[in-house]
Order: sequence, then structure tokens, then C-alpha cells
Amino acid sequence: MGIRVAVIPLGGEAVRLRPLTVETSKAMVRILNRPLLEFSIVNLARQGVEEILLGVRGYHNYRDVYDYFGEGYWLEREYNVRVRMRYMPRVETRGNAEAVKISLEYYGIKEPVLVVQGDNLFEIDLDAFYEFHRSKDAFMTIALKEEERLEEFGVAAVNEDMRILKFVEKPKRREDAPSKLVNTGLYILSEDFLGFFQGDVGAKLYREGLMDFGSNIIPSAIEAGLPVYGFVTRGYWFDVGSPDRYLDAALYLLSRLKPSDLASDEIAPRVFVQGTSPESLAFKRELKERIASGDVKVEGNVLIGRHVKLGRGVYLKDAVIDNYTVVEDGAEVVESAVMDRVVIGQGAKANRSIIGRHSLVGPRSTIVGSVLGDDVTVGSGSLLMGCRVWPHKVLGDGVRLENFVLT
Repeated sequence: MGIRVAVIPLGGEAVRLRPLTVETSKAMVRILNRPLLEFSIVNLARQGVEEILLGVRGYHNYRDVYDYFGEGYWLEREYNVRVRMRYMPRVETRGNAEAVKISLEYYGIKEPVLVVQGDNLFEIDLDAFYEFHRSKDAFMTIALKEEERLEEFGVAAVNEDMRILKFVEKPKRREDAPSKLVNTGLYILSEDFLGFFQGDVGAKLYREGLMDFGSNIIPSAIEAGLPVYGFVTRGYWFDVGSPDRYLDAALYLLSRLKPSDLASDEIAPRVFVQGTSPESLAFKRELKERIASGDVKVEGNVLIGRHVKLGRGVYLKDAVIDNYTVVEDGAEVVESAVMDRVVIGQGAKANRSIIGRHSLVGPRSTIVGSVLGDDVTVGSGSLLMGCRVWPHKVLGDGVRLENFVLT
């Protein structure tokens, strides 16, 4: 029997991902036209996970996740997977490890579990991960991923048996890093995990409120001599913790995923269009003809949601266009993600940017390297470069802003 239960701690305010998370749980930020968390849940359910415990803390996290997923029964209809979703009681936790501890205790879980971070997108062979964990008789096994950019992660020092000796947190220089293997935040915990807090080391951490896996639990467990091992995963892994990482993840997955992974049809090479209604089917036929005639120009990998309207002369390159969005005549979307119910005005351009839900970019405006929160209005003929704009802000016509944060 493999891993049956996964725990996903969801806390914090995701400051680095603002303005997308000012009013929205980071787990529910839309990516590739669905909430980020939906990818993880479906991925795990397809690998045999039957129960997911959500260690939610804070109003936005609970409201957004519960209102969308409920107990998860609808996922069977949508994805042909069966998984039950349950929620941590309302407790002010002092770190992600405490959210896991409370969830396991409350639901009486006394078996090995998988821990997943709510802002991660990943591909992992869960059976192989668990078999490695069992073969080592580990207290805890951490999925490690080889990365080139090490300065933002905890980097593992391991011996020849893949036992973790220590982590070097966010090494500033490459020579300070003991390897290229970083902590992904994917953990398998043994059935003895709760017992750790009955011992001297765990009890002290709990009393002092030091309940973060990366900063407290893992270093203390290693120092106490508990068997903590590293499993190297070869699949993709993204910590979607900033707008740049969001775009990197979205564009990478868009280049790799199959039409079925995106609930779409491939109407032209690497052009995926979602929707199954009669209107959606008609739109797919029409768009295929418009692309062939050059009326709409498409390059790279493009995902288009349901009930989208594309004007004449629209140019899309490596772009994500979410549901109910309107892209008017002559507009361009390049290496960008446009969320649902957005209007991109006539002749407007979005380049390497994220446009939040229900926002409006006026005619002839240009948005470069910027992030607009939800319900933002940008007037006509404006230019935003390297900006972040908080939800509900209104910018007039002809605005020029560079490297500016509008809160």
C-alpha cells in the first residue's frame, strides 16, 4: 500500500506574489486557467492519494479554498479521480509543521503521509518516492531537485547513501553550496512523526513555537540523529512564489503538457483551446480557420480558455488567455498570462506580464514586465514597465510609470 494521505499547509500572506495575492489565497491564484492548487490535488489523486488534509490558516486561505473545492467530490466528475478533502480546525498555527501536526492529530492519522506546499507545481513518482522512504526506514524523506539557482533555496549536503547531513540555507556564493540539490518542500513523514513532539527535542520546539519545517524541524531532527534522507526527483518542480516564477512555471508547463492535461483541443500546432459547449466548438472551428488565413497570428505555445473573443489582427505568442477574456483588434499578448474576464483594448500590448482577473487595459496601452492585480483599469495610451498595481486601482489615460508599485 502506498501513500494514502497528503497534507497541504496553507498559511502566510504570500507577500512576494503580490498583487496577485492581496485578496486571494496563493493556492488559488489562477495559472493555466485553473487554480494553482488544483494541479497538485489532481496529480496526487491520480497517483492513489485518497485523502487530502488542508492545513488552512487565515480568512482568505480558508474562504478561497473551501468555497472552490468543498470536500472535493466534484473532482470525480471533472477528472475521474476520487479524493476527499478535509480542513484543519480554526487554529492560529506557528508554522507549517504545526499545521501538519494539528491536522494529523485532529483526524487521527497514524500512517506515513506526504506533505506538499500549497504554492508548488511538481511532477514526482509518488510510488518511487515512498519505496525509497521505506527502504531507508526513514523518519523523514525530502524530495530534492537539482537546480542551478541556489541562492533562494536550502541546499542539501548528503552522504553516499543519500542521508542528509545538513542544509545550507540560501548560499550567497556557489562555493558555499554543498551540492546542487535543493529542498522542494515535498516530504514523506513516517508514522512516528507525531511522536517526535513527545521527545525532548520536539517538545522544546513546540513550547518555543519553532514549528517551521525548513527552519526548525528538519535541522533539529538531523542534529538529533534521526534518519532524514533525500530522494532526487527528476520531474519538474516550481516554487510559484513570485511573479517571475509564476510566468516561468506557466510557460514551461504550457510547452510540455498535452491537450488532455489542459482540458483542451489542439486546433493548430501548440494552440490549445478549452471548452466543450456548442459555442466553444464553433469558436474552435472558426479560430482554426482564422489562424490559417492569418487573421489571427499565433506563435509558440498558446492556451485559450472558454468564451474568449479575439479581434482581427491579434498576435499571441507563448500566451495564456483565460475564460471570458476579450482581446480587441490589433492587440498583442507575448510571454504573458491574462486571467479571466479581462479586456485587452485595441492595439494594446502585454509583454512578459500578468494581467489579473477582471482588469482592463485600454487601447494602445503597453504593459511590460508588470503585474496587474484583480479589477485594475489602465487608461488608453499608457505605458507601464516593471510595475506592480494593487487590485481595484484606476490609472487614467496617458500614464507613464516605470519600476513603480501602486498600492
